[in-house]
Amino acid sequence: MCTATLVSVRIQRQVVDYALRRRSLLADVYAGRVAVSEVCDANPYLLRAAKFHGRGSEVTCPICRKEQLTLVSWVYGDGLGPVAGSARTPEELIRLAETREEFSVHVVEVCRSCSWNHLVQSYVLGHVPTPTRRRTGTRRTAAE
Repeated sequence: MCTATLVSVRIQRQVVDYALRRRSLLADVYAGRVAVSEVCDANPYLLRAAKFHGRGSEVTCPICRKEQLTLVSWVYGDGLGPVAGSARTPEELIRLAETREEFSVHVVEVCRSCSWNHLVQSYVLGHVPTPTRRRTGTRRTAAE
């Protein structure tokens, strides 16, 4: 495991794992209740992000079984400015976490062969915003 991954594991908060949803969806696909075309619908932007910003995983694609899945991390947050809504490498996530206020990370697994994609995990990184301090002094009553 690389150092960037170890550091990111320690600073992740509010982690949500979507494994149960993934398992349910795959069961529906295997049973024929959901068409393969409905789950293998990665758009070209996601496929390019997987190629240039993704990191390999040891999980084989559950649909085509041709190659291992690529994990792509997308960042969202008001304090990110133009970076919001873009794919980032683990190293970039660490730098953002050190310099920015809270933001969300959504990790998507994608198969570059058949276009399977699914949200795997989401979590929060970044500095916790400092609470605004209440003014001290005279208290106001409800009648004021």
